[in-house]
Amino acid sequence: MDQKRTSRRSFLALAMATPLAATTLAACGGSAGPGQAADGGATIWFLTGQPKEDVRNQSVDSFNETSESGDLTVAAYQNDAYKTKIRTAIGAGQAPTLIFSWGGGSVRDWAEAGQIEDLTSFVDENPEMRERLFEAAWIPGEVDGKIYAVPHETVQPVFLYYNKKLFQQIGAEPPATWADLMALVPRFRAAGIAPISLAGQSRWTTMMWLEFLVQRVAGTEAYQAINDSQPNAWSNPDVLKAFSMAQDLVRAGGFVDGFNSVVADQNADQALLYTDKAAMLLQGSWCFGSIKTDGGTFVSDGNLGYQSFPVVDGGKGDGQSTVGNPAQYYSISSKASDEQKQIARDYLRDGVLTDEIATAFINEAGEVPIVNGIDDQLAAAEDGDFLSFIYDIASNAPFFGMSWDQALSPTAAEELLTNIEQLFGNPDGFTPQQFADSMNAVSQQ
Repeated sequence: MDQKRTSRRSFLALAMATPLAATTLAACGGSAGPGQAADGGATIWFLTGQPKEDVRNQSVDSFNETSESGDLTVAAYQNDAYKTKIRTAIGAGQAPTLIFSWGGGSVRDWAEAGQIEDLTSFVDENPEMRERLFEAAWIPGEVDGKIYAVPHETVQPVFLYYNKKLFQQIGAEPPATWADLMALVPRFRAAGIAPISLAGQSRWTTMMWLEFLVQRVAGTEAYQAINDSQPNAWSNPDVLKAFSMAQDLVRAGGFVDGFNSVVADQNADQALLYTDKAAMLLQGSWCFGSIKTDGGTFVSDGNLGYQSFPVVDGGKGDGQSTVGNPAQYYSISSKASDEQKQIARDYLRDGVLTDEIATAFINEAGEVPIVNGIDDQLAAAEDGDFLSFIYDIASNAPFFGMSWDQALSPTAAEELLTNIEQLFGNPDGFTPQQFADSMNAVSQQ
């Protein structure tokens, strides 16, 4: 792909265990409180999971080495544990100084409750921050035209990973359409291979199947109506059809046996792919680094394939649009002291995505930082083909749908995940209409 010819304007369509050991003790407990450093300094919470965890720690360590305002103390948590812990901490007024999120509904709720700082003037006073990052990445951090969360890290579309060796074993091609995917299920089953790996216990992984089906079947407007919590958005007939198609896949045995007991936080769904137990995996770009790191020679032997989600014949949605995370975000707790807030602002300005850290995300994590002007660097990287694939998806997508559990309010998001668990776990006892009725009610609260 010619990176220089790809328009960045199309990015305008883009629009949370166990803590770490010694370095987290001051941030995680003791008399200082769960969100406070023992020495009164600033705190930052983010997610575990290699290789990105190492890059995040590099960013903080590098900042602390030169910071004149003070140091940041780190605590890291697994994804699902973090989502629960951060809600509890913010509600109790014990949030860390810097609050990690994916933008959207959580940021709006925190902003409206006065729990996070308005960062608009800070960003305006440092225009190079905004100019350096993808413009569209700022959108999920805005509330009513004001900035409450600064984007950082990487753009993370979701797509279909597949095991080339297993496809070769049954003499099949990756699915271009939904009908192709459904036809592959009995073929893989007959060969003793799980067609699709799914970490169903984590629920948000299952959500991605519904998101793509809604976009492909019902179209972009229907997807956005859900994200905007429009009345009766969930009972759109095409949305209900998409949910029925997902249940058809469950009934057909599309997912690995016992998928509701598989957990994404331990990367068990990825392991099923690279150990030749499952042929496909719908996941985000964040998985590539861990598949490469944990999968032995799976990637280097050329066994990993990837492609966009299949199209649905007769559907209203295009096949180029995607879903996922336009970026990750940091907000500053309004409960922090002036000194802590200053450290946090300095980190957002000088430490989050330096050239060194952006390069580490590319070379160590195998992801695309939300930094302008790195086209040539992506193409020249060891995993240049994969990085170009990610960049191509994000830059050419007519629509980049924000994940539902981040776009919705935390209350609606939890109800969503509960309903998803029932929709997939009990396909003959829980109907798409029951799902829609529940979500229509909670979305208006």
